[in-house]
Amino acid sequence: MSMDIKQIQDLIKFVSKSGVNEVSIEEKDFKITIKTNQEPTYVTATLPAAMPAPVAAAPTAAAPEKAAPTTPAAPASASGNDANLITIKSPMIGTFYRSPGPDKAVFVNVGDEIAPGKVLCIIEAMKLFNEIESEVSGKIVKILVNDAQPVEYDQPLFLVDPS
Repeated sequence: MSMDIKQIQDLIKFVSKSGVNEVSIEEKDFKITIKTNQEPTYVTATLPAAMPAPVAAAPTAAAPEKAAPTTPAAPASASGNDANLITIKSPMIGTFYRSPGPDKAVFVNVGDEIAPGKVLCIIEAMKLFNEIESEVSGKIVKILVNDAQPVEYDQPLFLVDPS
């Protein structure tokens, strides 16, 4: 059994409306656990490596001063032979999307010129789709994350040549 993201979202909605605290589904190569405590809904999904795992992560309420910065994608210098390149990193935990929808064109490709304010990708966190805009000018040299792949806070997403 494998579930697509729509089925998982429907399951989350059903669990949150039903008032159940936890639901687990486990098959030989697929496991999903949905836990609710009336406030946020947390989803933990373990899928085979071939399939991207949709992960909805919630920031902990215990440390509000460590919340993700409001400025999108803070650039930082890369090291090694890419020293002249700028690394655009993820400003949050979520799922990386290269386009605004499954049948839509991607925001940027390798070789595209970008400028501050240009939308580079979407990161979906807890059903909120956040457009990530560039803060730098340059040319996309490399896209470091696959479409629909989970990303961590501060994970490198793009390499940009500022020259």
